[in-house]
Amino acid sequence: MKRLLTLPAICLLICQLQAQDLVFSQFFAAPLELNPALTGITYAPRVIINYRNQWPAIPNAYTTYAVSYDQYFDNVNSGFGINILADQEGGGIYKTNRIDFSYAYDLQIEDGMYLRGGLEAGFVQKRLDWDKLLFLDQIDPLTGAVDGLGNGLPTEEIQPENLSRYYGDFSAGVLFYSPTFYAGAALKHINAPDENLLPTPTDFAQRPLLYSVHAGAEIRLTESNKTSNKTFISPNVIFVRQADLGQVNVGAYFRTWYLFGGAWYRYAFSNPDAAIFLVGFQKDVLKIGYSYDLTLSPISHQTAGGHEISLILNFDESERMKKRRQSRDFNNCLKLFK
Repeated sequence: MKRLLTLPAICLLICQLQAQDLVFSQFFAAPLELNPALTGITYAPRVIINYRNQWPAIPNAYTTYAVSYDQYFDNVNSGFGINILADQEGGGIYKTNRIDFSYAYDLQIEDGMYLRGGLEAGFVQKRLDWDKLLFLDQIDPLTGAVDGLGNGLPTEEIQPENLSRYYGDFSAGVLFYSPTFYAGAALKHINAPDENLLPTPTDFAQRPLLYSVHAGAEIRLTESNKTSNKTFISPNVIFVRQADLGQVNVGAYFRTWYLFGGAWYRYAFSNPDAAIFLVGFQKDVLKIGYSYDLTLSPISHQTAGGHEISLILNFDESERMKKRRQSRDFNNCLKLFK
């Protein structure tokens, strides 16, 4: 897929495309993306794989892959994690590769109530594929982007010396939780990293600060012990703001036996964005979910929505850890994240 551009528009295009960070529809299956304070909420290792294909009806629009590992160490009351993400737009015209290291400290306020603080430090690579760009001076009125022999037409635009940008990125978050409800907040891109690829300075290439607030509750529908499957519903809300863009997600997650599902409504401040539907299966250490974004905005007929798949290996659900939980108070309202 080629994108029609003029050179001065390249940096502006990149900033516009990336003006708002990706927020996974399955936010509960990408906790380290949501808030670094959610690092290590399981005592045993947790490995998560995420895949998102947004607007598949638009060829090569947006695809994202992520994998993370995190774990809690009770001897230091801390969780440690690593998260790797790869995102591409326009069939690879603009790529983002990122690795983040996160840390969270768990503080017990009183019996059953905890406060967590999280920090995240990341390293980011942004890359523009110049050869996939199509400029205005490469368009012939009669033959299009090729000459009479089918050869591509040259451009007089000068390729920037650097097509990649590397920078550090820092984030922080807090989380309060109890057996029945949780609430958290996160700040991303605290250092406002510069993403400019052009040699001349700009005043619009800094990554805007993102702030988010999220909260939820767990309503148990059946009584059971600490090691058995619980039937519960978890209503939750997420508010995200970055520069002039933002969104609000409102909905609920439901689990019974080995099955879970959910539905959310996403509003993008100026218009309805999507209705999100989730189905999944969870047994022992394995949890796998699929969600579909039904686009509700005016471009709904052009996008074919969005698809997400998540796979979680939560070794907290192993037989050994289940026995361990019988001797300790592991009850909290964060089961949708596990």
